[in-house]
Amino acid sequence: MTDADRKSGFMPGPRAEATHAAEGPLAGLSFAAKDLYDVAGYPTTYGNPDWGRTHPVPPSTSPAVLALLEAGARFAGKTKTVELAFGLTGENIWYGTPVNPAAPDRFPGGSSCGSASVVASGEVDFALGSDTGGSVRIPASYCGIYGIRPSWAAVSLVGARGLAPSYDTAGWFASRASVLRRAGEVLLPAGGDAPLGPLLRVGEAWMNAQPAIAAALKPGLEAAESLLGPSLQIFAVPETLDVLYEHFRCVQAEEAWATLGDWIAATGPKFGPGVGERFAMARDLPTEKAAAGRAFRRVFRQRLLGLLGSGAVFVYPTSPVVAPKLDASPAEQQSVREATLSVTSIAGMGGLCEVSIPAAKVDGAPVGLSLVAAPGRDRALLALAERVAERLELPV
Repeated sequence: MTDADRKSGFMPGPRAEATHAAEGPLAGLSFAAKDLYDVAGYPTTYGNPDWGRTHPVPPSTSPAVLALLEAGARFAGKTKTVELAFGLTGENIWYGTPVNPAAPDRFPGGSSCGSASVVASGEVDFALGSDTGGSVRIPASYCGIYGIRPSWAAVSLVGARGLAPSYDTAGWFASRASVLRRAGEVLLPAGGDAPLGPLLRVGEAWMNAQPAIAAALKPGLEAAESLLGPSLQIFAVPETLDVLYEHFRCVQAEEAWATLGDWIAATGPKFGPGVGERFAMARDLPTEKAAAGRAFRRVFRQRLLGLLGSGAVFVYPTSPVVAPKLDASPAEQQSVREATLSVTSIAGMGGLCEVSIPAAKVDGAPVGLSLVAAPGRDRALLALAERVAERLELPV
């Protein structure tokens, strides 16, 4: 494998191909898909050679990819993912860690690292990823592009590999806000386009962010306020973000082992740094911890629906930090992981839709501003994000 292959967001080797319609709402646009979506006739490696070796080449293409092809978008290939989608930096020792085009000395973010990289580099107009704990939102923030985690179950994940089914969502990136919205018009169910407002600043998430990031995102907040009126600060997680993260982590771990544990036990796959350790933790997790997490989630979701159900929108930093440097130590990476997932868990635990806008830079690295709405309001949220981007004079 060449150095260029290792840094590319695309999977090494011959590019996967698929036929697209000659006309449609996405005609003239190109896209890629994370290598956990099936494309007929090409292996789905799920970021790990042992997975690819022990699973047959899929005979059919996943519905999400098919919908884009039928809408006229041209398929450019499959993109790299963190092994079994269980990681947040974007590192993959087997196929190479994709470059972060916006900050080449930093990680691209994961697990949808390849899809974010090829969009940020301009190789495609948009790309499919998936988001369980933050794997679209964080790469979008790190790479300076748009990304959406849609409402849970809004977009089909049939023909896509799973990690934690009650959190797993499809998602996508785009270099322009209008393209993010246009892809959503194809992928999302009809409805959910009623007006949004008011704007709610989630105090915990702003305080969790590094001060330089919170300051850099002030113009983005003001742009959103110019559309929805002055924001109101609220506190959505009085139990603390640390408690939220712990409950998220335990439920995700239980589901990850239930989903993939049999294959891991039977195959004994080789894993890169951190991945095997996370699965070992999932295997050994006490059942009462996951049960407590599920109970907390039921109450938390009802609280969020009470806050957002009438159309209100949360606003906060997508990530509390810029992308870690490529030479960051494992301890530094773990610290970033915990601080980040404690915020991305808000939408994950709530089943909410969230759009990250490339609103600012800190130390030369991008940072995203998130707009978050109640389940089912995805289309309205995409339209709002486009209007905020216009106010910020970003690519639309």
